[in-house]
Amino acid sequence: MPLPRSDDPDINWRDLPEHLAWLRADAARQVRFFRPSLRAGGAFAVLDLDGTPLPGGLQELHTTTRLVHSFALAHAAGLPDCTDMIDAGMARLWSHHRDGRHGGYVWSTDAGGVADGTKLAYGHVFVLLAGASAKTAGHPDADRLIADVAEIIDRHFWDEPCGRLRDEYTRDWQPFSTYRGMNANMHGVEALLAAFEATGEPQHLARAGRILDFFVGEIAPAHGWHIPEHYDAHWRVDRAYRGNPMFRPPGTTPGHSFELGRLALQHWDLSGRPDDGAPGRARTMIHTALDAAWLREGGFAYTLGDDHRVLIRDRYWWPVAEAIGAVAALQKLDPQEEDEAWYRRLWTFADASLIDHARGGWFPEIDDRGRPASRLFTGKPDIYHSLQAVLLPQVPGLSRLADDLRQQAGAR
Repeated sequence: MPLPRSDDPDINWRDLPEHLAWLRADAARQVRFFRPSLRAGGAFAVLDLDGTPLPGGLQELHTTTRLVHSFALAHAAGLPDCTDMIDAGMARLWSHHRDGRHGGYVWSTDAGGVADGTKLAYGHVFVLLAGASAKTAGHPDADRLIADVAEIIDRHFWDEPCGRLRDEYTRDWQPFSTYRGMNANMHGVEALLAAFEATGEPQHLARAGRILDFFVGEIAPAHGWHIPEHYDAHWRVDRAYRGNPMFRPPGTTPGHSFELGRLALQHWDLSGRPDDGAPGRARTMIHTALDAAWLREGGFAYTLGDDHRVLIRDRYWWPVAEAIGAVAALQKLDPQEEDEAWYRRLWTFADASLIDHARGGWFPEIDDRGRPASRLFTGKPDIYHSLQAVLLPQVPGLSRLADDLRQQAGAR
């Protein structure tokens, strides 16, 4: 199905019934593609580009949690056959990732048990996100998962004086670095907002706000509306840090500006829309990243240097997906001509270069010639970013995505 287009500048593509139908069709293709991730015994496989399960039994925490979250959203959107994936992921989190000896959730497991027992804030906030999303889907084990991981986050990761998350421990909770990171805290905001939506617990909303106050209220304006990724124990920017190229690349990551900008709007909406300048800050941060990182050949540079110029040119699917969600959020709140231009540009590029129309799912990276590549990612690693890219523009609200999706599915 070709991408529906309109050349009329006065028409928002999000208002076109055929565009919304196209988004729903891609969501269905993505869900069909990722269903074979579920293996006998309840584990999840990583899928090759053609959907074939890749060999190896390693299961990482972010894979399990993101599949639960994504299929809970798909369930809310009215897509069929999602509950088996949610059930399997919730069982796996409790029986395999959950550390019955030391508490918390280990990073990866395999057929022999724990493969990597590291306890990361990044992984634990995704457990909270999975539990919150499963609760919106009515899963009977959601409350116990939320309670368990929330207690672990409170005890080990939450730094109350700072109002931010610490990052990493050994399996038995020994700190092994003084690293502090934006990425875990950004996804912490995402999980805390989802937990507030699912439970109504005000502490989740308050903590998300404290993290946003630091990164959006202090760090972004002090750095030209870009957000440095890496910090030391005193929350001073660590420009020399070099870590995992997938999760902790050097420089600033424009894709995270898109995510955090959208989350700032979600928090503002859930907080009752106080007139505190949050929408303006979010818009500035999102458009700064759009303008600085977009490449002439299309797509976003993965990272920018301290001078805000392109540092790593590699083109991945997830920044484009997150930019779509961020721009759609700006359109819902205060649509500007530049937002519609970006929305069209992003979907035109995604349609031509990232979406696998033949098999479903999105290619995770493309090379200099625009062909699928596997330099950093193997196969199609997850559905999380690309599914949200097609779901967020369909709903009118800035928050409570699952509720809006369920309401729309019931009306169709």
